Amino acid sequence: MEVLVAMALFALMAAMAYGTLNQTLLSADILSDRMNRLQALQRTVRMLSDDLQQLAPRPVRDELGDNYGPSLSTAFQSGFALELTRGGWNNPMVLPRSTMQRAAYRIEDDALLRYHWNVLDRTLSNEPIVVTLLEGVESLRFRFFQTNVDYIEQWPPENLSGPTNGRLRPLAVEFVLTLENEDEITRLIEIAP
Repeated sequence: MEVLVAMALFALMAAMAYGTLNQTLLSADILSDRMNRLQALQRTVRMLSDDLQQLAPRPVRDELGDNYGPSLSTAFQSGFALELTRGGWNNPMVLPRSTMQRAAYRIEDDALLRYHWNVLDRTLSNEPIVVTLLEGVESLRFRFFQTNVDYIEQWPPENLSGPTNGRLRPLAVEFVLTLENEDEITRLIEIAP
């Protein structure tokens, strides 16, 4: 009888221990998923901020080499939400390339993608390097602040024309990242003069 009671108590304690262990492992998985999401979100905001802070006034030639595109563009023709030339691209191995980089952002299948090219004035044969920054993105909007105007939502401004238009940069850029089942993230980035 005592052995049966001991076995019953042992079985009860083992079942409780298993339940606790199972709940702990489930909580660890949930916490790991949330941490991965937070890290991806922080990496995305940092990458967008760095690209905008290091915006360089360097226009680029189009793929055919006929025309120049602006250093910062939100034109629908390019197929990107934002396309820019940025400085500060490290070259620790002293490769034969510029320290400037052409980068672009696009949302595809609810994922924010960052494209960059190894050359500024690319040709049709230059393939971009694509990195998925963040999943579950609904939208990415930009507002550009310049003198005499509160803000505009398209860059370069439509009312300016001429050869200097491609080098023109805003004073600051605000981006609003809208996520699925989460709030919006808004950052205002000052552009270095």
